[in-house]
Amino acid sequence: SQRPGTRPSRVAAGSTAAARRRPVEPGADGATGATGVVGPREPCPCGSGRRYKACHGERTRPAPVLRPFLGRRDEPDLVALRELVPSATAPLILAADHLAKHPEHADRRITLCTMLPQAAPALVREDGEILVAMQTALPGLDASRDIAGALLAALDAEPGNVMDAPAASSPRLVEQRPDGLPRLTDLLDPAPLEITVHPGFGWWLPSSDDDSGPNQEVAAMLERANATVVPTVRLSAVPAAYWCHPSDRWHLRWALPLAAPAGTAMDAPAADAAADVARSEEALLDALARLAVAERLTVGPGSRFVGFFRADGLAVPVWDLAADTEAERCEEPAAALWLAYRAALADPTPLNAQERRVRAGLVGRSLTLR
Repeated sequence: SQRPGTRPSRVAAGSTAAARRRPVEPGADGATGATGVVGPREPCPCGSGRRYKACHGERTRPAPVLRPFLGRRDEPDLVALRELVPSATAPLILAADHLAKHPEHADRRITLCTMLPQAAPALVREDGEILVAMQTALPGLDASRDIAGALLAALDAEPGNVMDAPAASSPRLVEQRPDGLPRLTDLLDPAPLEITVHPGFGWWLPSSDDDSGPNQEVAAMLERANATVVPTVRLSAVPAAYWCHPSDRWHLRWALPLAAPAGTAMDAPAADAAADVARSEEALLDALARLAVAERLTVGPGSRFVGFFRADGLAVPVWDLAADTEAERCEEPAAALWLAYRAALADPTPLNAQERRVRAGLVGRSLTLR
């Protein structure tokens, strides 16, 4: 079976952001699952480069949070900004509860972005605007708490400062904060983000009234960063679907929503939106299998479903597109597929034999991003 290709091409493979990914944990059934096989000072079999005792051999090591943005209606887009999209921004509005406690933050201008120079967690411009990043060099155990921690630090920082503290949810800091850490969902207004995808990182530079432009060193840095950007477009007809054009290929990557586990605290709009999404990954795969057998798992002429990523607890189906397919040509087919997918989710009948075979093949065409 074909897997969904290489990891999502957001930036150059040798970049800081590419290096931040955590390896997939070894399976309990494989040779690396038996703890007695590897000595504590030997390299961990997961490929992290760390000693086994400091990696998977550390039994008390806390597990990463599976769905850091759970409870947000725009959870799929947040996952995409962290895992798939190279350059994007979205203005942030602080939650009313936070502003009631901190009225001095009411006039602050805050922008959520994919990545900052040197993969910094956040920075404060000279004019006081805050930029806080989704993709950082050294993430902790919970991306939501990492971003919230960087945002709170930036709110207290002076203009011109770059936040360089360790991730708020790094294991060492978590041990020092038994009272818990705020999550991004606690700090933000529940309204969905208004995302703008950019062709480069020109937004790193503050707007200027003069035409002098950046100095030679900054211009060279920006040119290098822009050269790593994979052309990406967010579709408008459906939520959290992103067309991209890495090298000589064209893809559509679509982060699909999942319902929250029972008992999860959610804002009212998110709870309403959860009524017509998959209850679990198993239900999502059932729906995709039904569509595949019905030959409806398509996003346009010449497209081909190749598998899916697992990213921050969500499934991200991937399609290869016909050569020279522009994003606009995916809008109508994606909207039709979205309707068909929701209908397939609502189908109460068990899968037939052919659908079960296709579903088994889908599981083999997956790649987990950590």
